[in-house]
Amino acid sequence: MKWDQHYGYNRMIQKDKLTIGLNIPIENHGKQKPTMNHQVKRAQLAEELGFTALWFQDVLLEDPTFDDPATGQIFDSHIYLTYIGSHTTKINLGTAASVLSLRHPLRLAKEAASIENLFPERFMLGLSSGDRRRDFSALNIPILERGELFRESLAYFKKVLNSEYEDYTSSLGSLENVNLVPKPTSDIPIFITGYAQQTLDYVAAHGDGFMFYPQNLENQEALIREYQTKAKMYDPKQYKPFFQPIVMDLHENPDHEPEKIKLGYRLGRKALIEWLRQHEEIGVNHVMISLAHSTRDAEEVMKEIGEEVIPHFPPHHS
Repeated sequence: MKWDQHYGYNRMIQKDKLTIGLNIPIENHGKQKPTMNHQVKRAQLAEELGFTALWFQDVLLEDPTFDDPATGQIFDSHIYLTYIGSHTTKINLGTAASVLSLRHPLRLAKEAASIENLFPERFMLGLSSGDRRRDFSALNIPILERGELFRESLAYFKKVLNSEYEDYTSSLGSLENVNLVPKPTSDIPIFITGYAQQTLDYVAAHGDGFMFYPQNLENQEALIREYQTKAKMYDPKQYKPFFQPIVMDLHENPDHEPEKIKLGYRLGRKALIEWLRQHEEIGVNHVMISLAHSTRDAEEVMKEIGEEVIPHFPPHHS
């Protein structure tokens, strides 16, 4: 389908414009396990303030040896996304990202189609190849094969989601005279996270958008330019957006100049607006803010962003 006819996609994404989303959980838990308190209330507040999406992580195990030992939002990402979705009405529900190499594509297709039916045109499916070695070991899936698994799984996923009674055979299973139900009520946008052990050409050809990690402005601009050139080559009629996350500690002083922290900044709201404008200018379409390392109350920060920052980067339609 044309994405300009898709309510959630069109509300969040527009060429040369930027919108703001939030990572779940919305709390300042640092490297500790999040408490998961007040998440429904905060999700509803995010929707009210004009954040365009909530993003859920796909992590199985707590791993003290991993750089970030916290297990995402504790609960399974798809189950918790469904729970939060049932308490909100229009904010997008995204995965950042579902680890395709650890999920059978038929199961994933069933879950994705079900979520789309329950929350029409709100589901945004981020997909990654995964990087948590102990999750792979626990499922007896070789981590060094995750790139090949990703390719095979994505092909299987798209086939079963978009076909009717078509036979299909892969190393992951065979379909013969069967059909997946339910089918999605509309197409589900797929955003590939990082390179997923693939080439940039693969990302540009097979995804509907690209999520990539923070880097300096010059390098990010060069990557976006290269990605957009390739995306246009593979699909000249469809614009494909670029997303990036940021870890942010919003300082109470609005004039506080940016201080680098891991994967983000400690900064005042004026510097945040300028940072977002710079990234909008280089082609970032959506920024996913994490408050995990905030030193202020999460709801206080949300309200300041909603009242002072989002008016500069609002949803594209109400």
